[in-house]
Amino acid sequence: MTDQRMDWIAADWGTTNLRLWAMAGDRVVESRQSDQGMAGLAPDAFAPALAKATQGWPEVPVIACGMVGSRQGWIEAPYAPVPCPARPRVVQAPGAGRPVHVICGVRQDQPADVMRGEETQIAGLLAVHPDFDGIACLPGTHSKWVRISAGEICNFKTFLTGELFGLLSGQSVLRHSLAGEGCDPAVFAAAVDQAMTRPAQGYAGLFQIRAETLLAGLDPSVARARLSGTLIGWELAAAKPWWLGHQVTIIGAPALSALYAQALQAQGAPVTQVTAEDATLAGLNAARKELKVTT
Repeated sequence: MTDQRMDWIAADWGTTNLRLWAMAGDRVVESRQSDQGMAGLAPDAFAPALAKATQGWPEVPVIACGMVGSRQGWIEAPYAPVPCPARPRVVQAPGAGRPVHVICGVRQDQPADVMRGEETQIAGLLAVHPDFDGIACLPGTHSKWVRISAGEICNFKTFLTGELFGLLSGQSVLRHSLAGEGCDPAVFAAAVDQAMTRPAQGYAGLFQIRAETLLAGLDPSVARARLSGTLIGWELAAAKPWWLGHQVTIIGAPALSALYAQALQAQGAPVTQVTAEDATLAGLNAARKELKVTT
């Protein structure tokens, strides 16, 4: 039975999944996961989906981040323009029967860019390290590089690296070469280096992965490492002004963060890592505390 001392619910509501944590103050009491992501729900289906996912939990307030606040989500939580304080801003979702606060995203007008969800992880980073001044890299479907100073999000840049990897590995001809989950670290490092120093060759090398599978039985872990290293290498080459000469904090899933850390350290960039879950929970908790101050 869930600890009845829980007094709020933290929610990370993304495109494909909903993650929930029953909270007693700063402490996680219980966690749950649902496949009821934003992409599969009409605006009037969010409240029932939340009710089902939290069945058996008390009717306590919810603080949610992610695509639940997008234009296609439960309520469009407006973007704050950069530069802006990294403190979470929220709007209340309608029709839930209990308070549901949705965290707002961040926008950049020139060059055009948006984030929704990552701002919560940045708030979490600053909640733990309030004097943080530097660069945060948030790898994922849409990787973000964010410049943070004086408690503000100054500017940021997004790369489609994760989405490209998903499309190429799952829907292109390369899907036949990338079975399994392994990623050879030495091959990955070599692919990153080639992508950064000879990007044109890396582009031509994508089909070579398939050809070597057919002609030489290329190991799937080698194929996966070459594709991953090529795409991350291209990202690092384009993001060089963000990491060169800077301490970089990587916020993401451990396995993916480890690849980015390996690639950056090979370029001499100092790196620290924070898990996406820890940063998200810290950011949602910061929003809870902000609400208590302002209400």
